[in-house]
Amino acid sequence: MARKFLYFVTAMIVLAIAALLAYRLYGTELMRIAMVPSETFQAQRKAPANIYARKILWLARPDRPGNPALWTPEGYAPGTPGTGAAIFFIHPTSYISRDHWNAPIDDPETNARAELFLRGQASAFNGAGDIWAPRYRQATFGAFLTSEADSERALALAYGDVTAAFDRFLKEAGPTRPIILAGHSQGALHLTRLLRDRIATDPKLKARIVAAYVVGWPVSRVTDLPRMGLAECRSADQTGCILSWESFSEPADPSLVVETYDRTTGFDGQPRKGTPMICTNPLTGTADASAPATANLGTLVPSADLSSATLSVGNVPARCGDRGILLIGEGPDLGPYVLPGNNYHVYDYPLFWANVRADANRRLAAFTR
Repeated sequence: MARKFLYFVTAMIVLAIAALLAYRLYGTELMRIAMVPSETFQAQRKAPANIYARKILWLARPDRPGNPALWTPEGYAPGTPGTGAAIFFIHPTSYISRDHWNAPIDDPETNARAELFLRGQASAFNGAGDIWAPRYRQATFGAFLTSEADSERALALAYGDVTAAFDRFLKEAGPTRPIILAGHSQGALHLTRLLRDRIATDPKLKARIVAAYVVGWPVSRVTDLPRMGLAECRSADQTGCILSWESFSEPADPSLVVETYDRTTGFDGQPRKGTPMICTNPLTGTADASAPATANLGTLVPSADLSSATLSVGNVPARCGDRGILLIGEGPDLGPYVLPGNNYHVYDYPLFWANVRADANRRLAAFTR
């Protein structure tokens, strides 16, 4: 188990280094040159109907041996299989090559790295039910550094896989089981679209949603939220709602995130510029809140030699700041891989691992009542 966590931390470092070093060495424009694919987007076949009936296309599912989403730190254990909610988790970008716009779905390195993310992120939900996490032809890291049309095509292809996987997930979960949706970064982006396209348009499905964790991707309260089918989570035991945050230590410089956000268009067709982002404080489960470090039930922290992990209790505060950025004070020492602007994006879940776990369990209990 310790070795598994070592692999997880290594994966986090690889992705952080790719972004951090490119930015520091080349600046924004040259980072695009270093990371954006030089090839023209190659059209690929749409995911065939029912292809996700193949178990090999799932990184995590209840019947998979060695399920990476079942990892827990000492003192915690997964819930009883077959109980609680059905949880659909969309992993973040684990493909960093500039060889293609989309990851080959059978790429061993990319899939192994994605599994490692599940150990540090999706594992927070394994006390609340069974987790399904699909492989998908994710857009490469460089797709987020350009406005080229090929970037949108790559993201559309990835989203097509996610929707196909979601259809299969619904069949596997059955018609009545409560559902928790979660994702991070690119996975959270696809989750926003899934909420808009599937949850907002299906009242029966909407009624089964315990909560949706849209973490590491901005959601506009004005131009996005009204089209996503669920309200913002305002109270700690509210259900059928959306949580979202982006973590920065102080002094924070979220300009790279905010400037990109302000150039985009919301789900209602209007500019997102100047609109507030959803900010859920994961320490309280409420919106626009502040909480001291004593409210933190546990941050996932690697040992100095990266051979194990422990939960550090009561060391990271959180408060919602301007525009909806989550501020965490000076920030813990989780290694030298924080992104430009004191952006703790890589650690959005690990910073609050135990609180996210408690939040999911609390909302599920409220839902089942």
